Amino acid sequence: MKADVPGTVLKRERARDAVLELIESRSPGDAIPSERSLCALLGVSRPTLRAAVDELVAAGLLVREHGRGMFVAPEKITQELVSADLALTVPQAAGAWSSRLLEFTTLQAGARVGRKLRMSPADEIVYVARLRLVDGAPMAIEHLHIRAALVPGLSVQELEDGDLYEHLRHTHGVHVREAVQAIEPTVVTRAEAQLLEVPELSPALLFERLTSDTAGRPVEYVHSLYRGDRYRIVSRLALGPAAATAPLVRDGHHPGIPPGDFAHGDPIESSTRGDIQAGP
Repeated sequence: MKADVPGTVLKRERARDAVLELIESRSPGDAIPSERSLCALLGVSRPTLRAAVDELVAAGLLVREHGRGMFVAPEKITQELVSADLALTVPQAAGAWSSRLLEFTTLQAGARVGRKLRMSPADEIVYVARLRLVDGAPMAIEHLHIRAALVPGLSVQELEDGDLYEHLRHTHGVHVREAVQAIEPTVVTRAEAQLLEVPELSPALLFERLTSDTAGRPVEYVHSLYRGDRYRIVSRLALGPAAATAPLVRDGHHPGIPPGDFAHGDPIESSTRGDIQAGP
């Protein structure tokens, strides 16, 4: 674990979080400061801020109006696919998954991430940006925010090899159990397109996930961008009663999806509440 000089990915991430904080403190239709004002307020360059704002516009959280400025977008309609009390397990994702680190540092949580993880903004988190690959091809960009106190000595090898949640359980004694995950369509920015090796503005899926441990304590907040041309989700809906069956447990890698104590059959939950195929 290291606390080095923030790189391009981290600067854009912090700018994105700061603008999200402004959005979440306002109502739909409210204006936010101009890009020039935000650059001065946040101490970032215009290209860095523009990249962060482009992400939020593509995600449908901000609206640009020519000659008028930027405004908070209308609220999105959310619908769960099946009832919230349906527990599930997550099947193994297809392909051989691996990771390449883009950023790895320790820093203060800040207001927005601190609120999600129920910790002080001054408390430390481990921030990780990593490129996720399947059979050697880039599939996703993942931004992780983990309580630093839970993972002392977290290593590069743990973040690049194997299943992170297996490492959390076996090395750090952190047993994740539940995850609430939202999925939205978006498009990739120029910087994201370069990493994912797709054209700029290509379709993508945005995943946002909050993972909790067996005591209900938030452990990790993640948002990830997955290629829309290579990635799909399959949900299996229960339309009637079925005979009780033992949970299916498979050995192997479950990239990006918190399996809880998967090997012991602990359930996880998703905002989609359905089986996720080739999950992030």
